[in-house]
This record gives sequence, C-alpha cells and structure tokens, in this order.
Amino acid sequence: MSTNTPYSLHDSSAPWPHRKSLVSRRTFSLTRSDRTSLERLLHDRVMSETPYPVILTGFLRYKLRTAIPVREPAPVDLVTGGCHVYYMISGGGLQSGLLTFNAMHQVGAIPIASMLGATMIGMRRRQQAPILREDGTVDTLVILDTSPLPELAAA
Repeated sequence: MSTNTPYSLHDSSAPWPHRKSLVSRRTFSLTRSDRTSLERLLHDRVMSETPYPVILTGFLRYKLRTAIPVREPAPVDLVTGGCHVYYMISGGGLQSGLLTFNAMHQVGAIPIASMLGATMIGMRRRQQAPILREDGTVDTLVILDTSPLPELAAA
C-alpha cells in the first residue's frame, strides 16, 4: 500500500480520507468566548423557550463536545457571535444577518437560539452544512462570507 495517497485502507479495502482532510470540511471551531456564551445560553435554559428545544439543546451540546478550539482573535473566515454573516440556503439568494447570543428577536439579527444560528456558529467561509427546516425538510446552508462589526474590528 502506498503511503503517498490521501487515503488509508480499512478491512473492506475501500479508501477512507485522512482525518486532516475531513477536519476542514466537516467540523466546527469555537473561540473561548463563543464556547462560554454557548454554555451560558444552555445553562440559563433559554432554549426551552424556542421551537424544538430538545433538538437545539442537543445540537449545541454536540458542537461544544466536538468543536475545535480556536484562539482569539478569531480568524476572519470563522462565524462567531457578533459577526455579520452572508449565507445562502439551498441555492436561494444571498442573505445576511448579525449572529447574536441575544434571544430577543431583532430585525437583521440571527439568534444562536435558532436552527439557523445554531448551525452557523463555528462554521467557516465556503463551508456547507445540513440545516433542519421548520417543516421537517433538510436544506443546505452555505457560508459565503463573514465580517466583524466595525466596533469589534477596531478593538
């Protein structure tokens, strides 16, 4: 077996990609401040007031368990709390909003205590992820771009 290939073989002789190639496409990254804010959100039981509280709580706990830690300041391509996100859902048009830990609904804000916000947090530019819709269907979320708010970028 050649060691120069990006795959290793397992019992069925079908190739498996190396972990390094999966990390960039399939995982999430969280800064310490996002991790702390997610833990606080779960601890304060804000999720019990959302649609699908069991699913959202489980999904955010999964992200906390599996996310790769990232040092702050966060990379510019990482979706973090407080950044402006440009995204598309299943080939729809360009959409954008401010990702926020605030559970109160505000115009132009994407609360992390929603399926969209919970899916976005920790993703990177050009990353795709499945997103559960309210009607039970699953679409694809694509992060197109991120930008920090001007007051955060100046700090």
